[in-house]
Amino acid sequence: MFRWGILSTAKIAREHVIPALMDAENGVVTAVASRDGARAKALAERLGAPHAFGSYEELLASDTVDGVYIPVPTSEHVEWAVKAADAGKHVLVEKPLGLKAADIQEVIAARDRNKVLICEAFMVFYHPQWRKVRDLIAEGAIGRLQHVQGAFTYYNVDPDNMRNRPELGGGGLLDIGVYPTVSARLATAAEPRRITARVERGETFGTDVYSMVTADFGSFDLSFYISTQMAARQIMVFHGDEGWIEVETPFNARIYGDDRITLHNQNHTSATVFRFPDTRQYRLQAEAFARAAQGEDVPVFTLENSLLNQKVIDAIFRAGESGGWVGV
Repeated sequence: MFRWGILSTAKIAREHVIPALMDAENGVVTAVASRDGARAKALAERLGAPHAFGSYEELLASDTVDGVYIPVPTSEHVEWAVKAADAGKHVLVEKPLGLKAADIQEVIAARDRNKVLICEAFMVFYHPQWRKVRDLIAEGAIGRLQHVQGAFTYYNVDPDNMRNRPELGGGGLLDIGVYPTVSARLATAAEPRRITARVERGETFGTDVYSMVTADFGSFDLSFYISTQMAARQIMVFHGDEGWIEVETPFNARIYGDDRITLHNQNHTSATVFRFPDTRQYRLQAEAFARAAQGEDVPVFTLENSLLNQKVIDAIFRAGESGGWVGV
């Protein structure tokens, strides 16, 4: 069994990732760390984890864990990923891994010098619906792909929430803009050449609260919008000359709706629905990571992939400032 340690008692860890780590067939949570020792002890007791630490450093120095999951604020991801790697731990770090592409180079260097596995926690990579979309496009089920459309929004005006605090790496593009970009890249096996975008910052928090983006992939375009202050919605559509594919819950499967994709024909006279009942993408992520860390040859979301995706986000920010097209 792969022995997990958790750095931080963050909400995403408590509600989504830790339950998946515990549900996985090949892993167990053995330790929890927090800057507040009492919180670490309380969560460890709730999970049945035998070890609780009052600092991240203590957990990293412990031989009770093989790898760590890191859900600390975004601005601290790189720091603790590097420290964990230097302590000889495998690392699953919450997305976004960095604030800019240059940050990820530092993490790649830490991975290579310590010979450990480090992955950004893009759980969508492990959901079988995305393999199905990729296969349908590759097989020509929609003919020639011409346009990809996406949206991801939620409403959050909590001043204490990390997403609304720029000093912690808050803002919509880093939090959710990464998802339309990564899913389009995964489904098409293509990379964008240039970007144009409108990025709006809110007066209250100073974070980016709305972005409308167009990415030129050469043979097709991606257009999407994201917002942290709009009614909750998410969708991805892949449109070709012979049909189109709609992914109904592309990112938060089972939360925003059923896990299913629909293939429509050219004239909208037939539709084929592919369902993925009880697919637990966080559990699939945990199991794949543990197997890869233990030496099995299984696909994981690599740091090189993280670097490519972050370059797209960097380009969106630059395009928002310039008002024109920028290269990726």
